[in-house]
Amino acid sequence: MNPAAAGLVQSVDWQAIAPPTLTAVAALVVLVADLFTEERRKPLLGATAIAGLAAALLALIPLRAGDRSTFCLTTDATACSYTADHFTLVIQFLVLGGALLTAVLSLTDTRRELPAGEYWFLLLASAAGAALLPASRDLATLVVALEVASLPAFALVGLRRGDRRSSEAALKFFLSSVTATAVTLLGVSFVYASTGTLHLTRVAAGLADVPAPLGTLATTGVALTLVGFAFKTAAVPFHFWVPDTYAGAPLPVAGYLSVVGKAVGFTGLILVTVVAFPGHSRVWGPVLAVLAALTMTAGNVAALRQSATRTGGAVRLLAWSSVGQAGYLLVPIAAAAYAGDDRIGATVAYALMYAVVNLGAFSVAALVARTRPANRIADYRGLYATRPLAALALGFFLLCLAGLPPGVIGLFAKVAVFSAAVDAGLGWLAVVMAVNVVVALYYYLRWTALLFRAPEAAGAPGAPVSTEGDRAAPSRRPRPAPAAVAVAVTAVTAVVLSGWPQPVLRFAATTLF
Repeated sequence: MNPAAAGLVQSVDWQAIAPPTLTAVAALVVLVADLFTEERRKPLLGATAIAGLAAALLALIPLRAGDRSTFCLTTDATACSYTADHFTLVIQFLVLGGALLTAVLSLTDTRRELPAGEYWFLLLASAAGAALLPASRDLATLVVALEVASLPAFALVGLRRGDRRSSEAALKFFLSSVTATAVTLLGVSFVYASTGTLHLTRVAAGLADVPAPLGTLATTGVALTLVGFAFKTAAVPFHFWVPDTYAGAPLPVAGYLSVVGKAVGFTGLILVTVVAFPGHSRVWGPVLAVLAALTMTAGNVAALRQSATRTGGAVRLLAWSSVGQAGYLLVPIAAAAYAGDDRIGATVAYALMYAVVNLGAFSVAALVARTRPANRIADYRGLYATRPLAALALGFFLLCLAGLPPGVIGLFAKVAVFSAAVDAGLGWLAVVMAVNVVVALYYYLRWTALLFRAPEAAGAPGAPVSTEGDRAAPSRRPRPAPAAVAVAVTAVTAVVLSGWPQPVLRFAATTLF
C-alpha cells in the first residue's frame, strides 16, 4: 500500500466502542428475531435484551484505565471523535445500568400491555445512543448520539396502544424535543461557522481566537447550543413536558426517562460547556447558575402542591421531584465556570445516587400499580401493612432523595453539591439550594409518613374514591417478580452506598477528564 494512502486509513479500536456497539447489535438481533418468534416465545426477546445490556456493562471492565480513543484525525491524533476516559465510563455505567434495571422492570408489561418486539428494540436503540453520547468528542457525533437516544424514547412513551394519555404524552415529548434539536443544530452551525471545526478540543481553541467580526456569531452559537441542551435536561422554563410525559408513559419508561434521559441531557451539557466552551464561561456560568436556582425552585414548589387523591399523583410528584433534582445537578456545572472542571465530579456523584434511588422509587410505583392502577399518593397509605418490604424500600428511597439519614448517600451527595457552589463563590446559589432542600423535605416526609399510617377504611372520609382501574382485587393480581427484583436490587445498592459511600463520592473530588 502507498505510505501516503496508508496514513489516511482510519483505525478503529473495537474494544473501546464495545459498550454502545453491543447494545446496538442486541437491538438489531431483537428486531430481526421478533419477525420469526411465535407469540408464546416472545419472552425470549426480553431475555435477549437483558443479556445484551449485561454484556455491554461487562465490556466496560477492560476499559477501566480510561485511556482509549478512536476515530481520531489522521493529521492530529489528539482530536478524536470517540474517547473512553473515566467520565465516559462512569456515565456509560450509569445509563447501561439504568437501562438494564428498566428492562427487568419491563418484563411484566411486555407480556400484558406492550408489544414486546417493538418495545425491546426501541429501549435498546435508545440505550445505545445514551451510551455513545458521553464518549462523543465532536459536535456532529454528539448531536447524532443525542437523537439516537431521544427518537426511540418518543415511541416508547406512546407505545401503549389505545391509550389517549400515552399518545398525548408522546406528542408533547416529541414537540419539545424537536424544538430542542432545532435550536441545538442552529447553535452548532454558528459555532462551526466561527471556528471551522467540530471537534470539541479544537472548538475550545478556536473560540479563544475568533476574529472580531465573528465574535457575536460565536457567542450566539454558544448560547443557542446551551438552550438546546437545557430542553433535554428539563431545566426551567423548558420543563413543561415532564409531568404529563411521565404520567402518560408506561411506568418503566417514565423511570427510564427520569434517569437515563436526564443523564443524556446533563452529559451533553457538561461536554459542550467544560470541554468545548471553557473560554465562554462568562456566558454560560451565570446562565446555568440562574437556571439551577429556577429549576430546583419550580420543581419543588410544584411537587409540594400535588394532591394526594389525583389520579397519577404519585408519578407526577416523582416527575416534579426530578425537575427539582435537575436543579441540584446543574449547580456543579455552573460552579465549573468559576472554579474549574474538577467541580463536575459532584454532578456525577449526585447523578449516580439519584439514578439508583429514583429507579427504585419507580420500581415500587410499578409494584403498587398492579393492584392500584390509578397510582394516587393516597393509594400508598398503609402500604407497610400489606407490603412491608416495599414500604421500607420506598421510604428509604424518599429519605435518600431528601438527603436525610439513614439515606446517607443522599446526604453526602447534597453536601458535595453544596461544597461545589460555596467553593466557586456562589454563596447565593447555596442558600437557594438550602431553602429548596427544606421545601422538599415536606413532601418527601409526608409521603414517607403515609406509608406507615393505618390504612383508610373503604368509604371513610378522606379515603380515595374507587375507580374503574382499581376494581381488580389484589388477590387476582400476583406480585410481579420482575418489579420485586428491581426494587430489591435498587434497595440493596442504596443501602450499600449509604454504608460505604466512597465509591460514589470519590468522583466529587477527582477530575474525570
